[in-house]
Amino acid sequence: MAAPYYQNKEIIERNKVAVFSSNYNLYGDLSMRVMDTLRELVGEHRVEVYSVDEAFLDIGMIPDEQLETAALHIKETVEQWTGIEVSVGVAPSKVLSKVANRLAKKDKKGTGCVMVLDTEDKIREALLKTDVADIWGVGYRYSVKLKERYSIYNAWQLGRMSTAWAQKNLGGVVGVQLIKELNGEPCKEMKDPLKVKKMIATTRMFGIPVYELAPLKEAIATYTARAAEKLRRQYSAAGFMNVFVVTNEKKEGEYEYNPKTSGTHISLPAPTSCTNELIKYAIPLMEQIYKKGPKYLKAGVMLGGIVPDESIQGNLFLPTANNNRKLMDTIDNINFSQRDDVLKFAASGTRRNWKMRQEMHSPRYTTRWNELFEVH
Repeated sequence: MAAPYYQNKEIIERNKVAVFSSNYNLYGDLSMRVMDTLRELVGEHRVEVYSVDEAFLDIGMIPDEQLETAALHIKETVEQWTGIEVSVGVAPSKVLSKVANRLAKKDKKGTGCVMVLDTEDKIREALLKTDVADIWGVGYRYSVKLKERYSIYNAWQLGRMSTAWAQKNLGGVVGVQLIKELNGEPCKEMKDPLKVKKMIATTRMFGIPVYELAPLKEAIATYTARAAEKLRRQYSAAGFMNVFVVTNEKKEGEYEYNPKTSGTHISLPAPTSCTNELIKYAIPLMEQIYKKGPKYLKAGVMLGGIVPDESIQGNLFLPTANNNRKLMDTIDNINFSQRDDVLKFAASGTRRNWKMRQEMHSPRYTTRWNELFEVH
């Protein structure tokens, strides 16, 4: 677990273990298809996308006696329309729905990957089967404390604790909400879809360890360009930038699980979404944090202070930050249609030996014509 591939290559090949590199294009596209299917089934404003492979649905409009049928219909439709197997947990609160989903997934044959907690008896049985460490929001550190100090081993025992106890021993308001959610009282409301992100980041591991400044500057320029694309996609501009790197002091061939992270940031003179403007500030930040010697494993760019690009405050003493928007739109359109960064700024480099190798990723079946699945 968490060891690099090359350290285990021999045993992997000897045992014919299937190995796949990350395939972000495929994951992102299939995730979007699943979420769009859910929106089609229950309504756009009743879906909260929690992560790339998880979502909360508000199905309060469905009568109690139809919940299991509805959950099964959602599961079967998603699998039929997208080919992605899913599990569905239904309960009065978000925390209980996570409990239900986990148990449904663990016992696929017994539950059919669908579990509905619609009675007190069902809720009690599910909580008794759930280790306190597996409760959403508890985590390893708190689970050890609960077991060793308070002899609380499962979700049912935790749910019996008072809110006053939770306020004192379980993180204050968050702990109180957790106890209430375990008892079927919704505290974590459905969140509106974030049409506009408040923070945009692009970060990647390097395909090989990097030691020199030049490839680091190329990487940062590339990641800045990618973040700028995301920024323009939501018609926004950024007024704050953070650049960071992840290093490892160990020598080549040695591995350290906890590498060091360092970075620096800048407030931009005026918000912008232009790639060339952002690269102009990103490169000097990279130069500030670079130190010769360490092995660089990863780098990233984070954009904040995000505002709508139509409401940028003008400045008499600075040129308009977004006067290149037509150029940016043209570059975005060409790169989107042709793929693989056909047009890029010279600062991003041409060879990019530092990029993630991804030599063993599966085909991008749904986003590349030349990688479509073939049926013989």
